[in-house]
Amino acid sequence: MLPAAILPVGHPPIPKRKVGVLLTNLGTPDGADTKSVKRYLAEFLSDRRVVEIPPLIWQPILRGIILNTRPQKSAEAYAQVWSEDGSPLAAITKAQNKALQGAFGPGVMVDWAMRYGKPSIPERLQAMKDAGCERILVAPLYPQYCGATTATANDKAFEALAKMRWQPALRTLPPYHDDAVYIEALATSIEAGVAALDFEPQAIVASFHGMPQRTLELGDPYHCHCQKTGRLLGERLGKPLIVSFQSRFGRAKWLEPATDITLEELPAKGITKIAIVAPGFSADCLETLEELAIRGRESFEEKGGTHFAYLPCLNASDVGVEMLRTLLARELEGWVSAA
Repeated sequence: MLPAAILPVGHPPIPKRKVGVLLTNLGTPDGADTKSVKRYLAEFLSDRRVVEIPPLIWQPILRGIILNTRPQKSAEAYAQVWSEDGSPLAAITKAQNKALQGAFGPGVMVDWAMRYGKPSIPERLQAMKDAGCERILVAPLYPQYCGATTATANDKAFEALAKMRWQPALRTLPPYHDDAVYIEALATSIEAGVAALDFEPQAIVASFHGMPQRTLELGDPYHCHCQKTGRLLGERLGKPLIVSFQSRFGRAKWLEPATDITLEELPAKGITKIAIVAPGFSADCLETLEELAIRGRESFEEKGGTHFAYLPCLNASDVGVEMLRTLLARELEGWVSAA
């Protein structure tokens, strides 16, 4: 890179070379109102990775039925978890980003983006390139790989690069569902959460976001990754976990067992005291705070459950941030000194 003092007259400024880390998560509406939620769902549910029905069939259903009924219900759910900082997912991802500032040295820029909604992946990639990032690690914060999560985030990054004449070099964070650092962070967080309870759980339920059964049949590794996380985490904690899948949508068969049905059936089996965790989420969001902590509790208690505790995700906790720092530093090797 030429020193600024000998650049040709009129040459635009050249920023100092940097390495970038872009944390990415699913996304969130701009507000907890019906209009914002409708705009968000339209983008989310139009992704061919998320809904694999041919657009000629799916779009009339989406535009004619779903976007005229679901947004109001979803907005009511968002309102229950919305805060002064906005969406929990956005607020926590922003906090994770803040906690990682300077973690990899002065030459590494850390930023964050959402696959759906704002700030967008293309927007932040362009900002990082404009700031001098010639090498960027895109880090989808999904421990378990799935085409509808990890792949679509990477797709969006590649799509943004396809429009650039001068592209930065790109790496992507691989899934870390069985990484010892991740399992240890989860176990440490769960142990601390259980120790703070005023009851002893008879069982721990590990709820992962659901996916259509068809994704497994088509070769997506998500189901296997979730099961392995559950097994390794149970081994580390010294007790087997009950693995289930939440957030079913539509009429198609989804991965089983379903979390809502599991919670309803446990009291009849004599399990009336439980703790529930969501290991597949890197940050608390609507699906954990409303679906599990609120509706999950109601379902469990209505069927005779007496003690219920939702234990938070790793979020921007010390153990969660240290886990991210370790995983990201590993992927930056060769670009950034290990020190």
